[in-house]
Amino acid sequence: MAVETKEYRAEAKFQRVSPQKARLVLDLIKGRGVQEALETAAFTKKRIAPVIHKLLTSAVDNAKYVSGEQGTDLDVDNLYVKSALANDGPRMKRIRPAPMGRAYRYQRRLAHIVISVAEREASAGLVTKAEVSAKAPKATKKKASKKA
Repeated sequence: MAVETKEYRAEAKFQRVSPQKARLVLDLIKGRGVQEALETAAFTKKRIAPVIHKLLTSAVDNAKYVSGEQGTDLDVDNLYVKSALANDGPRMKRIRPAPMGRAYRYQRRLAHIVISVAEREASAGLVTKAEVSAKAPKATKKKASKKA
């Protein structure tokens, strides 16, 4: 009987940062426990890090709220960052003055950031001894070739 783990998410759309720069911080927290991820986001020196910290807090709050509404048990200490994505948003086209009356076009990128947290599956217990297989592989002998 496979128990499906519930996934809780939070989104921040139209953030004024390129998705590539947001992914630098998201890759640091991906797969970590929520408490460790919050600490990492709090002490990362990137401009988008406070937004990601706030978004992660929102995802944890969503998990608490939804589990309370549905009446399910949720261990907040057992939550981890299941996925963290930074997708492209719309691009803002801008014009920069150039020499001799010309104009250069450039684009300001926006990002849609999505963080989802889930509860880790409880392990059955600690492994006390390694299991030994019934058939052990036989040692093979190599033939030595004689050179004349």
